[in-house]
Amino acid sequence: MGKTLYLECYSGISGDMTVAALLDLGADRSVLDRVLKSLKVSGFETKISRVVKSGIDACDFDVVLDKEHENHDHDMEYLHGHHHEGRECNHAHGTGTAQDHHHHEHRGIKEITYIIEHSAMTENAKKIALRIFEILAEAESKAHNVPVDQVHFHEVGAVDSIVDIVSVAVCLDNLDVTEVIVPVLCEGRGTVRCQHGILPIPVPAVANIVSANHLHLKMTEVEGELVTPTGAAIVAAVKTKDKLPETFEIQKIGIGAGKRQYECPGILRAMIISQSAEIDEEKAQTEEFKNAEIGNNPKAENQETKDTIIKMETNIDDCSGEVLGFVMERLMKAGARDVHYVPVFMKKNRPAWVLNVICKEEDMETLQNIIFEETTTIGIRYSIMERTILPRETRTLSTPWGEVQVKVCTLNGKEQLYPEYESVAQLSREKEIPFTEIYRYIVLANKDKE
Repeated sequence: MGKTLYLECYSGISGDMTVAALLDLGADRSVLDRVLKSLKVSGFETKISRVVKSGIDACDFDVVLDKEHENHDHDMEYLHGHHHEGRECNHAHGTGTAQDHHHHEHRGIKEITYIIEHSAMTENAKKIALRIFEILAEAESKAHNVPVDQVHFHEVGAVDSIVDIVSVAVCLDNLDVTEVIVPVLCEGRGTVRCQHGILPIPVPAVANIVSANHLHLKMTEVEGELVTPTGAAIVAAVKTKDKLPETFEIQKIGIGAGKRQYECPGILRAMIISQSAEIDEEKAQTEEFKNAEIGNNPKAENQETKDTIIKMETNIDDCSGEVLGFVMERLMKAGARDVHYVPVFMKKNRPAWVLNVICKEEDMETLQNIIFEETTTIGIRYSIMERTILPRETRTLSTPWGEVQVKVCTLNGKEQLYPEYESVAQLSREKEIPFTEIYRYIVLANKDKE
């Protein structure tokens, strides 16, 4: 079962702040070290320590570069748009050439992809990291009006950015985070100086990421850049929801420290949360999966529950099968109750697909955004539907090979058991037993009890 992560970005967000917060939540440092050592990148080492920011104890993740790769991203005078005597400062925004600053290596998305694919990261972590880099590349491509594959810029190519993004992906995967809630990004005001001159805050890359990915931005009175392009790209890549549950429990808290000194605390607070178990009886009866045992609840037996559900629908005639599969995966992770495609023929006999998404009303906006982001559709139909739900619960059953999760529905006092696919599949892979053998055993064992 994956975890839900809440990122509280009241002091903005950057790559190093995110890594530090995730490490503070308990991400395995040894796993991260092993991956970083496998990267085909040199010129850096990492340091993890404890610091105090505005009186708050926080974890600090620092990528220490050698002289050849050093940049001045954390120089405060430079960030506020002032000149330094005797040296040139290059901010990590925008494209560049070797003549701009000889210390920087300029890597594009192709080189970054090679580095990630040939690392010791898990497939899931690779997917997260590549998505973050793709969002950054698209934002810089738009800012400088060049094709994505021709973008060579510090924010993607610099060693510290590579390390930060890879570390975020590794830590999220290691913590088994599957849901990420980010209600708002708080940004500062003013300007920053980069190699092309003085830029307004938010810088073009951040503004493009916020716009393209429908992130919620809040401008504050803090002077300085609170949201970096890397931080914005991380949120855009992993956010699944922008609204917190009405009530929730905090299971663990991680505090990540930023390097810059501003009026605000300069920390990123990350929390692993779960929805509160103390919900009222009416909501409990309409919840899809109940924790209470139905057999011990006489009010649940022989009772059908009615509620409303949203059905979203759109026609898609120019997306590949890979895209459609990815869209389904994102929608299910973001809270869709069901997703399916129906093959159809549209005008001029063009083959196409009708995408159907079943969801709760509170998840509708998030799911709509995913569909618009990932497909070519320009319109989505929706309808409010009533449905009848059988009382149900999840149980853990023992088998000769181990425990599995099953869904149990009740009608007229009789129970019907349905093995959970992921649970059976995991047991099948671990024990190298055919999926159908485990599935049949569970069903037949249940029938023998009737």
